[in-house]
Parts: sequence; C-alpha cells; structure tokens
Amino acid sequence: MSEQYFSDDPQSKSDPQKWTYELLGHSLTFTSDVGVFSKNKVDFGSRVLIEAFVPPETKGPILDLGCGYGPIGLSLAKAYPDRELILGDINRRAVDLARRNAEENQLTNVKVFLSDQFESLPDQEFAVVLINPPIRAGKKTVYEMFEGAHRQLTTSGELWVVIQKKQGAPSALNKIASIFREVDVVDKKKGYFVIRGKK
Repeated sequence: MSEQYFSDDPQSKSDPQKWTYELLGHSLTFTSDVGVFSKNKVDFGSRVLIEAFVPPETKGPILDLGCGYGPIGLSLAKAYPDRELILGDINRRAVDLARRNAEENQLTNVKVFLSDQFESLPDQEFAVVLINPPIRAGKKTVYEMFEGAHRQLTTSGELWVVIQKKQGAPSALNKIASIFREVDVVDKKKGYFVIRGKK
C-alpha cells in the first residue's frame, strides 16, 4: 500500500519540488516533497480556505492544524504579520518543510510543531483553528479534530474548515453544528465548502 500523507514518518524517497505562488497578494516560495499532501502545487481546497478567511477580532494565536508544508498558515502569517501563527502536523517531513518554508519566506511570527492533533502543541487557547482535513484518515479522525478544536479555542474563537461536498461536507457541517454555538457556510467553490463554527 502506498504511504499516506498523514503518516508520521514518511519513508518514501525524498524528491523535493520548489515553486513560487501568489496568495493574498504576496509572493511566497514553497518546497514540498513526496509523502506530503499536494507536493507539486498549492491545492485548490487550501486556496479556497485562504481566500475566504477573515481573521476575527478575538485575541490570540491562529492554528493551522494538519499544516502540511505550510501554505495556509504561512500565507496568513505573511498577510497578518501582527498575528501569531502556530502550525502543527503529525508528518515529520511536512513539519521540516513548513519550518524551512517559514524561514525561506522570512516569517518571524510562525512556530511549527510536530504533533498528533493537539497532543504536542503549546498548552494555550487559540483565537482560530483552520483545518483542511485529512479525509483519507477517516471520519473518526476528522471529527476528533473538530472536537479538539472546540476544546482549545478561546471563548468566541472560530473553527474554519474546507471540505468537498463529495467528501462529506454536509455531514461535517452537521457535526460542527452539533459542537459549536453558531455555524455558517462562508463560501462554496467548485464543490468545496468553507465552514465556520463559532464557539
């Protein structure tokens, strides 16, 4: 069976790819690799989430959970230099790449952690948790991420999720609505839903 991007320590032979991409009006350079989600480009779902996101006035750091090589968290760090961005992923290769990409783009408001969901992240409350969920890891894992986000968010904090309709957006919307005080669909593009839950 081929290795999944949510493996904790990919053993597949490294073949890094580097490219430059414009997000939120800023040119960013990324390196990705085999064994990491979307190795050749910024995936469409992440772009939809990045473009739809509006940071709340709620104080506190923003978390990119399951950050991969970092396109969501790093583009927001560049666009909102006054906000602290925390990036976390279970995949060691992805975490190394996210750190490298933060350095490459001279982002000083970013910290990257190797963590299985919230397990090894700083013990603090977040203003926002953003998730482009690892659908192939299964519904149980994805829903655990939503539940963990609710626990770690500050009062009035927000969960932002991007998910395709065919990959379970309607059921994800119902799940988030069962946990959060207020839920809305912020954007829809080519079958992708951007869902926001407010605590």
